Amino acid sequence: MSAPAPSSPVVVDAEPLPRQEEVLTDEALAFVAELHRRFTPRRAGLLARRAERRAEIARTSTLDFLPETAAIRADDSWKVAPSPAALNDRRVEITGPTDRKMTINALNSGAKIWLADFEDASAPTWENVVTGQLNLIDAYTRAIDFTDPNSGKSYALKAEDELATVVMRPRGWHLNERHLLVDGEQVPGAFVDFGLYFFHNAQRLLDLGKGPYFYLPKTESHLEARLWNDVFVFAQDYVGIPQGTVRATVLIETITAAYEMEEILYELRDHASGLNAGRWDYLFSIVKNFRDGGPRFVLPDRNAVTMTAPFMRAYTELLVRTCHKRGAHAIGGMAAFIPSRRDEAVNKVAFEKVKADKDREAGDGFDGSWVAHPDLVPIAMASFDAVLGDRPNQKDRLREDVDVKAADLIAVDSLHAKPTYPGLVNAVQVGIRYIEAWLRGLGAVAIFNLMEDAATAEISRSQIWQWINADVEFENGERATPELARKIAAEELENIRAEIGADAFAAGHWQQAHDLLLEVALDADYADFLTLPAYEQLKG
Repeated sequence: MSAPAPSSPVVVDAEPLPRQEEVLTDEALAFVAELHRRFTPRRAGLLARRAERRAEIARTSTLDFLPETAAIRADDSWKVAPSPAALNDRRVEITGPTDRKMTINALNSGAKIWLADFEDASAPTWENVVTGQLNLIDAYTRAIDFTDPNSGKSYALKAEDELATVVMRPRGWHLNERHLLVDGEQVPGAFVDFGLYFFHNAQRLLDLGKGPYFYLPKTESHLEARLWNDVFVFAQDYVGIPQGTVRATVLIETITAAYEMEEILYELRDHASGLNAGRWDYLFSIVKNFRDGGPRFVLPDRNAVTMTAPFMRAYTELLVRTCHKRGAHAIGGMAAFIPSRRDEAVNKVAFEKVKADKDREAGDGFDGSWVAHPDLVPIAMASFDAVLGDRPNQKDRLREDVDVKAADLIAVDSLHAKPTYPGLVNAVQVGIRYIEAWLRGLGAVAIFNLMEDAATAEISRSQIWQWINADVEFENGERATPELARKIAAEELENIRAEIGADAFAAGHWQQAHDLLLEVALDADYADFLTLPAYEQLKG
């Protein structure tokens, strides 16, 4: 159907960008405005419900499966819609932002799927939001190339049948887009990202034998999944494509969502493709929700909380069991290692760890997994090839042996590792270095040979906050205090200045990043999301 003209102006409050008129057409903006008017009030109610649920967790220090949805969990008859051909084999997925070089490299990487990220791997400057949309349009029309201005190296797409299938991730419900106003209100970033992408590409993707596929981040309940499902139904009618064309994979990266996996799939069942098990945002969510729960919820250093920790294993095995019971894909976590061009010994150790992690996931029944770098694609592919062979997935492996109790998912004290002083130093180091890059418009950053995104900064600042508020004593006898965090942060600034030189230091946002990290790590009132105060400081 043709798009109606907006009934009141849609205001783009930003300096014009090259080619923005190709993305910000009147018709596309009218669609975004309609999404905003129809669904933003419900989104506001769901955000308020998050706060109410967090207050309840603070009161009880527990979570359980929902009694009011027990019938959905008990009903074995329902399944999600059959997978479209383009999403049936997801054994390796590469993730990354939608800048021009990454778009080409990810599509060419040999991975089955590219998670094209407008969320945690993208700092939401207006330029990143608009040019990311342009790059995807150009990729689908094969009008994309890139020449590196430093090396002179040129990049171009491979043949169509060699390209990864795109699954696009819009921003989470909590973030607004300040550069786009409808009826004088900021539009939720989720509706901007989803709306522009869907409007311009849904039919184009169908013509290519694929479809508009999405990853849904930061979901906290099945009611939030219901809202997305209603958005999909409306959007498909609006542009005149068949119902069920959209497919969505939900990231189970909050502790509350882990108790509602089946319900989330049920709400999206005509549009559901699968669930994904992440790590950093999931741990961040545990700290956020159980920050008043006392010593038994204090996490050790983030790198000590692997997916083999008992409470993390309960989460991943429940996810595989739930997905396969309902005919959905179970997608595993991230291999974040960035290979070194100078140190093969570092690479050898890291590649062995990546292989062991992917072997574990494939052996546990996952249908695919994530990597952050093209060099990791063959390693992950080999792990899943060894288990899957010629089969596209292992959804027939039902994992009926899995029996996870509600308490298992929050048994943080089953892990014997403790917070360490080097862990505090690392949290400060990574937090400052990531936030500085984010304030420069970079959302995916290589730090200490790992690809870090906004979830990294969230768990880093959350651990600092939790350890200080829990009065943790480290192995060297020092206690976690605001003064200690400030001392380490000041030392890190000096280390960075010595590392990169005075001129580069002055040209960056280092002091600003230092101050913001300490603000969200030391304030008595725990900020729900670091990116909310950070967005106020983001230029562009």
